[in-house]
Amino acid sequence: MQAIILAAGMGRRLGEYTADNTKCMVEVNGVRLIDRMLHQLMKFNLTRIVVVTGYEGSNLKSYIKSNYSNENIKFIDNPIYDRTNNVYSLWLAKEFMIEDDTLLLESDLIFEDEVLKKAMDSQYKDLALISKYETWMDGTMVRIDDENNIVNFIPKKAFKYSDTDFYFKTVNIYKFSKDFINNHYLPFLEAYIKVLGENEYYEQVLRVITLIDKVEIKALPITGLRWYEIDDVQDLRIAETIFANPEEKLKKIQQSFGGYWRYPGLLDFCYLVNPYFPRKRMIEELKANFEPLLRNYPSGMKINALLGSKYFGLKKNYVVVGNGAAELIKSLLDNLDGKIGIIYPTFEEYPNRLPNERIIKYIPGNADYAYTADELISFYENNWIDNLLIINPDNPSGNYLSNKDIRKLLHWTESKNIRLVIDESFIDFSEKGRVDSLLKNDILELHPSLVVVKSISKSYGVPGLRLGIIATGDLKLIEKLRKEVAIWNINSFAEFYMQIFNKYDKDYERACEKFRVERSIFFQELCTIPFLRVIPSQANYFLCEVISDFSSYELVLRLLSKYNILIKDCSTKKGFQQDKQYVRIAIRGRQDNKRLLESLKQLKDYESC
Repeated sequence: MQAIILAAGMGRRLGEYTADNTKCMVEVNGVRLIDRMLHQLMKFNLTRIVVVTGYEGSNLKSYIKSNYSNENIKFIDNPIYDRTNNVYSLWLAKEFMIEDDTLLLESDLIFEDEVLKKAMDSQYKDLALISKYETWMDGTMVRIDDENNIVNFIPKKAFKYSDTDFYFKTVNIYKFSKDFINNHYLPFLEAYIKVLGENEYYEQVLRVITLIDKVEIKALPITGLRWYEIDDVQDLRIAETIFANPEEKLKKIQQSFGGYWRYPGLLDFCYLVNPYFPRKRMIEELKANFEPLLRNYPSGMKINALLGSKYFGLKKNYVVVGNGAAELIKSLLDNLDGKIGIIYPTFEEYPNRLPNERIIKYIPGNADYAYTADELISFYENNWIDNLLIINPDNPSGNYLSNKDIRKLLHWTESKNIRLVIDESFIDFSEKGRVDSLLKNDILELHPSLVVVKSISKSYGVPGLRLGIIATGDLKLIEKLRKEVAIWNINSFAEFYMQIFNKYDKDYERACEKFRVERSIFFQELCTIPFLRVIPSQANYFLCEVISDFSSYELVLRLLSKYNILIKDCSTKKGFQQDKQYVRIAIRGRQDNKRLLESLKQLKDYESC
């Protein structure tokens, strides 16, 4: 068995990283792609390794020769790399190919050791490594039958998003027998080049073979194994994350602040959304209108306010719509004067926008970080404030103030000329749901000092749309906020979502009911984990004290490194007792929650990271 590495490409999309070197000389976490691949190949008893060079080939050749002088590595130069594609690079290696069974690899790949071992150990003589299609994948796809035969290669031009359930991505690692190479692949390759030219891809030849020849090319799935193809700077960033050591991987993922769909297999229990909404029918309506929404400008602030008011049944003069609640939180805090009372630990988007001297902290004196309206009133009677912020249910504690408690606070703050800001982003998950909400015209009109913040992302399950509102009967404040946000701060997709939501309101109510049932089940299950103390919650997450075996950081790290599950480490949040360790765990759907539960049960048997 020999290996052939195709390394002639220019890698233009990697910009500065390939300004004076080919792609395989790029480093991932301090190790060049070519070094990683060569070391992996050298673990097998290969007769030789053939590297086809092109762009900056002399640099690559010089580097390999100086670092692998005792190895049997041969080089082939593609002098017209800038006018050809990999079909020609492979054709140049034909004299080597005819002599031995061959592993064929593209040099811009990074993969774990088990990937090559799986190929070498396979009984299949002619195979392509494949992986189930995911949204980050690009390039050649295949379809397979029940016996893992590749029945068709799907080039980019033939790709159909409607068929992705049946697609597998080629990993660009192949194992070919000498017989297949000599009697099938090379004759087809020569004919293909003569007819269609040199600026093509070698997978196209495989496609022709599968269509008109009787040779079986087997597919070998590598589901669950790590690999990535690096074409651009974003690919490089993702590869660095996937192949980092556990500590660095966690750090890089946390620094992403979302976009977790880019990381294959990552199960996110960190960010907080509704697992049961929107329903399929609503998503289909959004898809059906994709093109006009993509090709047209959104309407602007006046229409957004109208849609936001319709969404919640409010007067349009009471509402300003934001590109996520975060945009509005910044504007709101910029327009509040004086001291602000904030209960800690908290959702830090609020205090992070304020200087410390303006914050008057209240930290509940109990292990669950629970509090009542009377406790807040007693504390702030003696610690003067101009504004009071309540997140209800609170984040991360899940503490909930009843409508009676909230109204008590509302009357107290008004008597003291204090503005009350209520963030209701999670209130729909509470036992009474929207019944307790203050998003009602009569309440806003009667209490103009009240400001209600509502993230649409969290409870409605559409964080990618970036939607939130602020509602208040203080029309001067509304006018100020509207002037501070951009006229087109909401895109057409978000606008259309608000337009159609009310048709699906009953679906939303059922989703919230289903969620409450799941929260109750998941709470009981989490309580069986011996190293967690689970704090009751009225939101879509549980704050859990880690009481034995791990620190919160160790627990987060082990779940990520062993099971590719991400939960929130609360150790960096302010307001927790220093000798206590806490994590926050989102509540997802039944199957995801079961997977997390099983992972937590197995952790005691997992060796230290």
